Amino acid sequence: MAASLTVCHVACCANRAGGAVVSWGRGGLLAFGTCRSVALYEPEKRRVVATLNGHTGRVNCVQWIHKQDGSAETELISGGSDKQLIVWETQNKQLVKCIHLEGHTEAVCAVEAVYQTDEPKTELNLLIASAASDSTVRIWSKRGSEANCLQTLEFGNGFVMDVCLSFLPGSDVPILACGGDDCKINLYIQQNGQFQKTLVLHGHEDWIRGIEWAVCGGDLFLASCAQDCLIRIWKVQAKSAPSVEVKDDDSIRLKENTFTMKNKNTETTYAVILESVLAGHENWVSAVHWQPSFLKDGIIQQPMRLLSASMDKTMILWAPDEESGVWLEQVRVGEVGGNTLGFFDCQFSPDGSMILAHAFHGALHLWRQTPANKKEWTPEVVISGHFNSVQDIKWNPEGEFVITVGSDQTTRLFAPWKRKHQAEVTWHEIARPQVHGYDMHCLAMTGRFQFVSGADEKVLRVFTAPKNFVENFSNISGISMEKLSSTEAVDLPEGATVPALGLSNKAVFQGDMATQPADEEEKFNSVSNQYHQIYFQSLILTEPPTEDHLLQNTLWPEVQKLYGHGYEIFCVACNNSKTIVASACKASKREHAAIILWSTTSWKQLQSLSFHNLTVTQMAFSPDDKFLLAVSRDRNWSLWKNQDKKPLQSEPVFSLFAYTDKNIAVHSRIIWSCDWTPDSKYFITGSRDKKVIIWGDCGSAGATESSGLGAIEPCSSVLDVGDSVTAVSISHVLAPDESYIIAVGLECGKINLYTWKQSEQRPVLTDWTKCVETDNRYLFG
Repeated sequence: MAASLTVCHVACCANRAGGAVVSWGRGGLLAFGTCRSVALYEPEKRRVVATLNGHTGRVNCVQWIHKQDGSAETELISGGSDKQLIVWETQNKQLVKCIHLEGHTEAVCAVEAVYQTDEPKTELNLLIASAASDSTVRIWSKRGSEANCLQTLEFGNGFVMDVCLSFLPGSDVPILACGGDDCKINLYIQQNGQFQKTLVLHGHEDWIRGIEWAVCGGDLFLASCAQDCLIRIWKVQAKSAPSVEVKDDDSIRLKENTFTMKNKNTETTYAVILESVLAGHENWVSAVHWQPSFLKDGIIQQPMRLLSASMDKTMILWAPDEESGVWLEQVRVGEVGGNTLGFFDCQFSPDGSMILAHAFHGALHLWRQTPANKKEWTPEVVISGHFNSVQDIKWNPEGEFVITVGSDQTTRLFAPWKRKHQAEVTWHEIARPQVHGYDMHCLAMTGRFQFVSGADEKVLRVFTAPKNFVENFSNISGISMEKLSSTEAVDLPEGATVPALGLSNKAVFQGDMATQPADEEEKFNSVSNQYHQIYFQSLILTEPPTEDHLLQNTLWPEVQKLYGHGYEIFCVACNNSKTIVASACKASKREHAAIILWSTTSWKQLQSLSFHNLTVTQMAFSPDDKFLLAVSRDRNWSLWKNQDKKPLQSEPVFSLFAYTDKNIAVHSRIIWSCDWTPDSKYFITGSRDKKVIIWGDCGSAGATESSGLGAIEPCSSVLDVGDSVTAVSISHVLAPDESYIIAVGLECGKINLYTWKQSEQRPVLTDWTKCVETDNRYLFG
């Protein structure tokens, strides 16, 4: 029986790429760009069902291609910084890459597509408009599996920020709207297969960030938003036969722009008028979207509700008043506090019962309309993850949760959410212990609720979980407080906060909780006391927290700083008895490449291990804590043996046992990763040279050696995995045939699983067996 690998959770967030990177399909799937992939997320089940991989640069825009009958979409289009567009279509209930569109010379920033009837064949072809940083808008046509560029619209030195396609009222003639940095909306009509500029709409006073068409009651509505903090709604309608105008200088009439379009030997005049100007946001309005239309009694119905997102950290739901027809604000939602910078985008769910915001740092915010009270919207649990590369990941010793660090300067904790009377378990981010000012590089668990992390600074920082986290973790994971609590938990702080001018997470105890002063007291406060310190607020949760709570109330207090390295910390490891921490920093000289050992009880330096000439990239203690293995950018590894000395004694804790150098090295490129087998007999190394090698037998090694390999030699054949190896890990559980299960992570984003068992045959040829290769739907972008 072949081994199978299933995905339990995908943690990711949307790219920070403006207001076009998220699209909510009528089939219920939310598509968004995350790094170089497109993630398909199912909000109702709170899980990522697939990731689409095909771009070689960041995905900047994603759009479901809506069908005119309102049914679920079967095609998706995406554009990226790799200057290309990809059309994805459904095959066997899965979206697969259909066709590449290449022609832009800079990053694609906006895309829109509609189905158009091909008159001679009465078949649907796909009409696509894309805008890029090369100051052009390209028009594409896709028929079947073939696509070509029909036209290129030049905009000189200007940039088009958004494009939108629709059809003129009562016709099948496409109309294209382009909004950009010239504060104007350019309207193009397709005539004889080519788009011609027909009208320019003036009004906005700053860059236009978003535009979208909607068809309602035979009229065409265009919503536009700009950095002038305003939203404008324009109406396009067919004019009746011209009548004799009566001049009346005293009457006030709305100015209208007209244009004439020829279609099938008939001429139709259309008028464009400004329907309304919506003012309510206090900062740039970055996106506007109409509520999706739906099919009712065989007729497409378009609800007149508009959603806007702004950099003022709010979303507003607008609708016209039933009596006066004046557009009014119906609902305002948003986020407060934290180091956030507003919203990039917004989306309606297919039925309009949920609204979603895409924040500046990639986070998604979801609100659901309360059935009992239509004016009340409540926050919902939604996917979250790092918005930059994830650098390290660790399980806590009991395997209850994982902690990750990333280049987005955050440390995040993910755990399973176990609900009563529900068998399905989903994973969620339940804490953000560290929000730093430097890119994070590494971490190591030094206890059940304690870790040490390293970043682009010379200092290691130690964090311990507060009492409020332990309580909420118990509620969410279903683990009782009796199992989680310990004797040390008595003096735990309630939470942590970062002082106004501070850089470290400061512990907040029960007596430190902020109290609001009485009105009488406020009158006599000095100027320095007018702005009260925002302290941590202790809240008991029964479900995973929202983004606001993660930013404000889930920090862990910093209990120690470790000084000793001369350059940025690169890797850190902790032994299995949680008594010693090893750390290393970036280095180009031997003196800086030394490994420093720390005691986890006193947090003092125990020893400095000097051998490597360049940066140590990873370290690993053997499961029995007898050895410390280090691999380096100098293409060598070093093995250090524990001398079984007590930390208080002056003798060295570890001594060099075996190593490779340039004369006996097997790897020819940087060694990125290493790990141990669960019995501490063998260790594994993986390198950029595409090789994976197992070494040993450490269990039968004799006295301390310091002359090269000693008793350590390659025990396996050299496994060539076909791509640069960036990570290796060995399972603590053996396969049924007593072989070791090994995971190998590759630079291309794949993870391969192998089994290895030492062979007595010489030369060794068949000791490796490939079991599983990750599905293309879940490749790392």
